[in-house]
Amino acid sequence: MQFGLFGGARTKRGTGLEDSQGYESFIDYVIEADRLGFRQLFMVEHHFTGQGQASASMTLLAYLAARTRNIRLGTAVVVLPWHNPVLVAEQVATLDLLSGGRVDFGIGKGYRQAEFDGFCIPIAEATERFDEAAEIIRKAWTSEGRFSHHGKRWHYDNIVVEPAPLQRPHPPLWLAAGSHDSVRRAAREGYNLLLDQLAQVDQIAQRITVFRAECERVGRAYAPSMVATARALQMIHSEGERAEAYETRRRVVRVIGDLARDALPGRIEEDTAPLLGTPDEVIARLKQLEAGGATNILLVDPNASVANLRAFAREVMPAFVPAPAAVAD
Repeated sequence: MQFGLFGGARTKRGTGLEDSQGYESFIDYVIEADRLGFRQLFMVEHHFTGQGQASASMTLLAYLAARTRNIRLGTAVVVLPWHNPVLVAEQVATLDLLSGGRVDFGIGKGYRQAEFDGFCIPIAEATERFDEAAEIIRKAWTSEGRFSHHGKRWHYDNIVVEPAPLQRPHPPLWLAAGSHDSVRRAAREGYNLLLDQLAQVDQIAQRITVFRAECERVGRAYAPSMVATARALQMIHSEGERAEAYETRRRVVRVIGDLARDALPGRIEEDTAPLLGTPDEVIARLKQLEAGGATNILLVDPNASVANLRAFAREVMPAFVPAPAAVAD
């Protein structure tokens, strides 16, 4: 089992100092994760929320590329319908070069009505815009020399995208998916799979089974690292902290409740999605995920606390260190 991070800087509207501190604390958090051996960061990107969510993910990731050495840097996700795909291809390739080939490119079609309204793009066009943009980006990274494209939304004649990404043929492509149809599509079209933080343990196992089966059906080699599962981390060290942890969970679910739909049980105490509890309880929940095929876990810390990260590395991660190989006599 390997561990990474999912999330992003969050700032408060008000003074510039508050914004600066919000980004600086998140940067320190990621630098510490890199030092502790966390494998991946997937950075969220949202717009017009009024809640201070990170909006320029690739700019922040480029800065983190200079401040880290080993942790992979991912987008979760770049919503393709809002962007010129050639500019995106150039930006991601540049980030891949700056990071020494550590980019994971997560993309999606978007789901928040307010964001589409803000960009003056009909949400009904999301799927067709996504499909065409993804085709162009792949073409930009795999064409030998110049290429042309004439589609419904985009037209390019005899262009070349520079620089080429360091990872060849391109950085790994990740798709956030939940329904079985979208999970199968990810497998068929060469995407790795991002699974959300609200899905219950049994739902995660079902989606991984569907993804693996579809990979096998289309002749695509499967590896557990091709699936990343986001999980909220709320580790406690006394029973007195449990009620506060449940209340934090309720608040998080309210904020992102549109994603939950049928994922959550009726009572918060029956919610199997978060890593909520003592270190032993967290380890037990991770063992359940591991048994279901989820071995690449992205932690979502509501507080993005360096202290929480260190506690997890100290008290949980050693339980998942591979046993040394037996030495023959």
